[in-house]
Amino acid sequence: MLPVNGTNSAFSTFLVTGLPGLESVHIWISIPFCAMFLITLTGNVSIMTIIWQEETLHVPMYTFLAMLAFSDLGLSFFTFPTMLRIFWMDARELTFSACFTQMFFIHTFQDFESAIILAMAFDRYVAISHPLHYSSTLTNSVIAKIGLAIVVRTLSVQVPLPLLLRRLCFCHSNILSHSYCLHPDIIKLSCSDTRINSIFGLFVVLSTMGLDFLLILLSYVLILNTVLRIASHSGRLKALNTCISHLCAVILFFTPMICLSMLHRFGPRLPSHIYVTMANMHFLIPPVMNPIVYVVKTKQMQDKILKFFTKKPSEKPKVTFIT
Repeated sequence: MLPVNGTNSAFSTFLVTGLPGLESVHIWISIPFCAMFLITLTGNVSIMTIIWQEETLHVPMYTFLAMLAFSDLGLSFFTFPTMLRIFWMDARELTFSACFTQMFFIHTFQDFESAIILAMAFDRYVAISHPLHYSSTLTNSVIAKIGLAIVVRTLSVQVPLPLLLRRLCFCHSNILSHSYCLHPDIIKLSCSDTRINSIFGLFVVLSTMGLDFLLILLSYVLILNTVLRIASHSGRLKALNTCISHLCAVILFFTPMICLSMLHRFGPRLPSHIYVTMANMHFLIPPVMNPIVYVVKTKQMQDKILKFFTKKPSEKPKVTFIT
């Protein structure tokens, strides 16, 4: 990433923040965060590995799940290590280039995850509303095009963000509000005109996660419309049960973000660690919980994971000699 206009800035680094008011217990707080990081790595790597190796899982639903696991891993790699550095070593300094790089990848994987959850909603809609055309609609070619569209859309809106930050000067303060670098947090510290950055940042949020959320809601309206037309009660429950895991992913990803936005705009003034904790939930909880939810709610994933971790090494074939 390109460095900021350091010649006109009063600082050469940013200072990230841990949990305000809880600095004295950072070491103890690091224990659950380490556990969360290990669960994230183990769960998502296991899901990706099993889906890759098991040919029976090479279907659209599990392909999207592998993409979600990859996105969760990327988001975790650019958030957890910075937080653990603060908790363990009180290492708070980040150069402008390092901060912009982290910001770019955090927002990129955040948009990836939002788009993949939308793709999974489309998958559930086709599976429930048009089951006979499921295989012919979501072919490997279509899934590849969806993946390419996600990458192109995300990069086209995220690449300009660090480039626009490069023109800014920072002279008011260099202390960020979170344990990692986020675009809205960075531009608050600038003493330059940030209208372009703010407008473009708002456009990015509305055109990615905002639009994705509306389309996900629309997909579930269509799904409910189909489910309510099913005659049998058991058939309706069976159809809805296939959406439970995806609904959990939607709730885990979007609820903290919406609540945080509402609190900032309309809620009472709360201690800063409340806002920081909610922001952490948005970035840290989905990568931890998504693998757990999909394994618990998906019988096929349970069976494949048990088979993967309990399979015995194959016996060597016996050699017989012909006499």
